[in-house]
Amino acid sequence: MNASPPPQPRQSARWTTGLALLSLVLSGLLWITGLVDSLQRPSVGNSLELRQLELTALAAPALPAGLRQALTGAQPLEALRLDLQKQLDGNPVPPAPQQELQLALLELQAGQGSAARQRLQELNQQVPSEQRLLLKALLEPASRTATSAPEQAALEQLLRGWGLSPLSSQLVCQALSDPQAACGDRVAQQVAVLRLFGTAVMPVLLLLFGSALLLRELWLRWRGKAAPPAPLVGPPLTLAEVTLLIAGGFVVLGELVMPLVLAPLLQGLLKPLAGQPALQQGLLVLGLYSGLMAAPLVLLWSQLRPHGPKPQGGWLQWHWQPLASALSRALLQVLLVLPLVALVGWLLERLVGDPGGSNPLLELVLNSANPLALLCFAITALVLAPLFEETLFRGVLLPVLAQRWGGMAAVVVSALLFGIAHLSLGELPPLFVLGLGLGWLRLQSGRLGPSVLMHSLWNGLTFANLLLLAG
Repeated sequence: MNASPPPQPRQSARWTTGLALLSLVLSGLLWITGLVDSLQRPSVGNSLELRQLELTALAAPALPAGLRQALTGAQPLEALRLDLQKQLDGNPVPPAPQQELQLALLELQAGQGSAARQRLQELNQQVPSEQRLLLKALLEPASRTATSAPEQAALEQLLRGWGLSPLSSQLVCQALSDPQAACGDRVAQQVAVLRLFGTAVMPVLLLLFGSALLLRELWLRWRGKAAPPAPLVGPPLTLAEVTLLIAGGFVVLGELVMPLVLAPLLQGLLKPLAGQPALQQGLLVLGLYSGLMAAPLVLLWSQLRPHGPKPQGGWLQWHWQPLASALSRALLQVLLVLPLVALVGWLLERLVGDPGGSNPLLELVLNSANPLALLCFAITALVLAPLFEETLFRGVLLPVLAQRWGGMAAVVVSALLFGIAHLSLGELPPLFVLGLGLGWLRLQSGRLGPSVLMHSLWNGLTFANLLLLAG
């Protein structure tokens, strides 16, 4: 009698379960380490606050008198000085010369001549000799008289050498020239007004509109008039397969192994761009994120391939069409979740302060002036990240969990893992709330496309705000 071989599906399931458990342990260690390490990363919040205050001070002279007090406060330059002094004097890292000079100029404006002179003298020991001419002019009171045309041209040359912002250039002119009113760059001030509207006024309007929509949605649900959720269709994967996909494919292979393999290769390929560090960084970010996506997507394809014919709309239920419907659903959900994310962020700041650990991509966008680098960052944040992350968390994880634990539990668990995956303890609560909104949209619509569009719109709002603050 011939012995029959053991059934292959059961053996394969055991291997899958074993690899899933091993991947889960490794990914847990990696995620815990990443969350703890995030507390040591600097926060972009301080930089954003400084940029906002500088933008406010620059825009103030161009605002109508009736709006100036409401939008900029009584003393925008003084508010900027106090915040800049707090951040620079309390930071163990030496500040950039441009920031140190701006603080000295603000101290001159505030009548703190002795503090400004001491700061300028210290700065004089740190900067190259060609930049000391400007410091010498600021340190000599006799030079603060009306400048002739040649002297003005020399001053502008000095300012270009420092790479100062429009506000700092205005403060230098006011320190060296008279009358002060002739120093403001009217075009820069008017542009600053438009940017201030985008970074200060528009968010408030969106919050108010979103709050009204949220109250309306809650009222409809309380009255039982809300639309019922659409049928939820998902891939026919087991919990072990989903665990292997996210823990093994995404975390272990995507976040750990692929960067170790790709980073040296990409850095070698990008060496010819050493003279353009911003573009080099942008291409590196784009390449590394593309590599991170590759392993889990290939694994997902191999998991779904044996399952035969797909249901109508595919296993992931993208349903992009009708596109107008998908866009409207995505935009509505962004507005609904915006006040909730803002509330959680506000509570976190009041209770904990700024824990740090911002996404490094935010700082890169804020400080980059290279259009091609910004394009690379935009493709990563607005296209690749929404497609990839929604595929995993709302396309696969949520419907698989919903089949076993129910829709609400699946939304909560997928949102929690979505937040943890960003490896930032400080950003975890707002990201969790955002994940709840993305999961709720997937659950209610039965479509993955609107969740991807919502994610892209959310990242787009953040990206646009960074660009406006960067100028």
